[in-house]
Amino acid sequence: MKAKTFEASELLINEDGSIFHLHLRPEQLADKVILCGDPGRVTLIASHFDEKECEVESREFHSITGIYKGKRITVTSTGIGCDNCDIVVNELDALKNIDFETRREKEHLTSLEIVRIGTCGGLQPNCPTGTFILSEKSIGFDGLLNFYGGRNEVCDLDFEQAFTTHMNWNSQLLCAPYVIDNSKELIERLYDPSKGMVKGVTIACGGFYGPQGRELRIPLADPDQNSKVESFEYKGHKITNFEMESSAIAGLSALLGHKAVTVCMVIANRVAKVANTGYKNQIDDLIKIVLDKI
Repeated sequence: MKAKTFEASELLINEDGSIFHLHLRPEQLADKVILCGDPGRVTLIASHFDEKECEVESREFHSITGIYKGKRITVTSTGIGCDNCDIVVNELDALKNIDFETRREKEHLTSLEIVRIGTCGGLQPNCPTGTFILSEKSIGFDGLLNFYGGRNEVCDLDFEQAFTTHMNWNSQLLCAPYVIDNSKELIERLYDPSKGMVKGVTIACGGFYGPQGRELRIPLADPDQNSKVESFEYKGHKITNFEMESSAIAGLSALLGHKAVTVCMVIANRVAKVANTGYKNQIDDLIKIVLDKI
């Protein structure tokens, strides 16, 4: 297959040779990548590095590359939402797999290992606050992957059909949800039940309030959404948590040939209706697990 060439309007490169949004140059990106939503969490994760090579900040995108126990790792913030992850994953891939001098796709492609560390809302009794949830599957409420060719080839279409039927999904108003598997290799490597970690199915929502069934002053279109989500089961899989990025990261990575997984700490349990906003110290335990196992 002939290698693609990318025009200046499609692949935006800054004058210093860095990719448009992340402002990273190809040589600054490691093959192991940790993603987090909060730019401030990048500093926390990188505080464990034995040495730092570079630090770059642009908008909500904060990146540090360094060495942890002999492993070269880049940690990058995505900001909130699947739309931001569309930027981050595509630009990470471009940094590794496109020659910035010729603007041509490289002959030999590099597969990244990508782990998202985040926070989430638990949806089952076995997911109280403080639980670490490792996503086996991610369901995208955002519709992002539907804009890309090959979407059906990487998605679990039978799971999608069972879910939309159970939810009585409003296909006229809502994006078609997609179901994507996270990397089995990374799941096996990261799974640690001795640390209170459970495997689950994660929904990535297009917002924090209405899309996750939170009602403040605007009424919900479907007041029964969360109860239907909580009661859904397919081939032994129950939906364990809501967050806002996992489906885009897993879906784009699958299309691009990268390995990706999301692991989150529950800071609110929607069933018990309790929350813990003072989670900063506990999430450092999850960061250490990921750094040791990535």
